Amino acid sequence: MSKADPGFLSSFKESLAGSKALASAPKEITEILRGGGFPSPPKGDAAAQEAEVLSALTQAVAVLDAKADGSAQAFKGVVLEATQAVADASDGVSAQEQAVLDKVRAALA
Repeated sequence: MSKADPGFLSSFKESLAGSKALASAPKEITEILRGGGFPSPPKGDAAAQEAEVLSALTQAVAVLDAKADGSAQAFKGVVLEATQAVADASDGVSAQEQAVLDKVRAALA
């Protein structure tokens, strides 16, 4: 989302919004997020970074789906809530941000 709406103030507002959404996640999801370690930032140009993040989301959902304990649905909800909050944080959702939201939804489907 940060690449879709560059700028320091926008990035700051978006970071706060995303942090709030993740902080309010269900316990099982916060445990997964905290226990999984901090991922390395994606490398390459913007397109390569986007592809890597979307692929990682899809892989995470597949792993959680295999657990069959409902954590995949909870994870999807948290990610969608966080990305929507980030998009809404700075002067509404731009067309570029909406395109990113659509890609995230597709990766989580």
